[in-house]
Amino acid sequence: MKEFTRRKFVKNTGIATGSVLGFPAIVSGQNLNSKIRVACIGVGGKGSSDTDNAAREGGEIVALCDIDRNMLKRKAGKFPKAKQYQDFRKLLEEMENQIDAVTVSTPDHCHGVAAITAMAMGKHAYVQKPLAQTVWESRIMRNLAREKKLATQMGNQGSANEGLRRGVEVIHAGAIGKPQELHVWTNRPVWPQGVDRPKGSDQVPAHLDWDLWLGPALPRPYKAGVYHTFKWRGWFDFGTGALGDMACHTVNMPFRALKLGYPDRIECEVASRPYKETFPLSSRVRFDFPAREDWPAMKFWWYDGNPRDRQAPIRPYSDITANLVANQGNKLPASCCLIKGTEGEIYSPDDYGQNVFLMRKGEKSYTNINNHPACKDVPKVIPRSPGHVKEWFEMMKDPSKPAYSSFEIAAYLNEVILLGCLAQQIGEGRPIEWDGPNMKSKDNEEASKLVKRDYRPGWEPKI
Repeated sequence: MKEFTRRKFVKNTGIATGSVLGFPAIVSGQNLNSKIRVACIGVGGKGSSDTDNAAREGGEIVALCDIDRNMLKRKAGKFPKAKQYQDFRKLLEEMENQIDAVTVSTPDHCHGVAAITAMAMGKHAYVQKPLAQTVWESRIMRNLAREKKLATQMGNQGSANEGLRRGVEVIHAGAIGKPQELHVWTNRPVWPQGVDRPKGSDQVPAHLDWDLWLGPALPRPYKAGVYHTFKWRGWFDFGTGALGDMACHTVNMPFRALKLGYPDRIECEVASRPYKETFPLSSRVRFDFPAREDWPAMKFWWYDGNPRDRQAPIRPYSDITANLVANQGNKLPASCCLIKGTEGEIYSPDDYGQNVFLMRKGEKSYTNINNHPACKDVPKVIPRSPGHVKEWFEMMKDPSKPAYSSFEIAAYLNEVILLGCLAQQIGEGRPIEWDGPNMKSKDNEEASKLVKRDYRPGWEPKI
């Protein structure tokens, strides 16, 4: 491999202070002579562990918010001193001067509204993946983090993995030469999608505030077992489908390693039967990326579909995965990231990029990068993680310790991923020329309109 220096790595990765794909320069937050006061918005499901993790890192949980009183009551039992809310707007209005940071772990459609409102107040933010539901929200969140000099972190915990960071280093060192193709697939969805909206309505449970659950989305009748809990992911109004749910994990390593930036073209090449309000059961989406520095233009294909569903999932052609399948005992991994380059290929068969394998030209099998001779002398130049949530707390206390998935890069990654969701909504076989910096299509007005949602009155983000 070509000579590799720390200076080259910093240049190629964009992790120099203040760069587009790097660590922002921030100042310390408020109230740092005592515990960091955290308000937790969404405390059921992943929000439960996000709340616990914030407390474990020394945060003082001063407020809890959830539209489901059962979930709120359950978490309040562990944090009895925290004030309880069902409406995060009321929480932020009443406690603006009593909190330093927020965690946001709601369904996707409320991520942007809650986080943007809090960040505009100068509050640090930890937000679950996907960071936001729309391209516009992602851009605003990145801009606010810069403007307000906030400590931020997206909840794609694989960012803290040794394997993911080592994979980035190895690729930047030239282990596979110049990258040419990226293929990523998942076994999602594992929730209902590819369906029509059910007719009728059911009585709203006493513990659930349905109007608050809808948040910025347009009103619709409550139906038991259709949206809350968990089953909202496949609906255009509430989720981001398999792509939005999993790509913040599975595309995390290659996005960093391949310096992807904005694509100039996206297309949903193949999809199962389209439905008016939900993502397809399975699909293949292509992103075309222009040349970057000394690397040529390349293509990224996303594939999804649950192997257990009535419709077979869409996966790469067999010649693309032949080496990988042979290395995996003639079995294709359920989820995987595969990068092909001029001098070899790399894959990771897990969602978080913990295990990474390399096969260079002339070799007959893959070897874990920790044991591959070509990787032995590649220096470790990316700081290693003390823990994903701990990174966020350290960033709040000390700006010289930036979080690896701060919004400076996480919002960029999320924005690119959401372009795939946009292509799925536009439909099969309709390529979209894209102007990334200006957040609009060059040839499809319908696609441009999907950049920002129509907010229900009273739910517009307060910037």
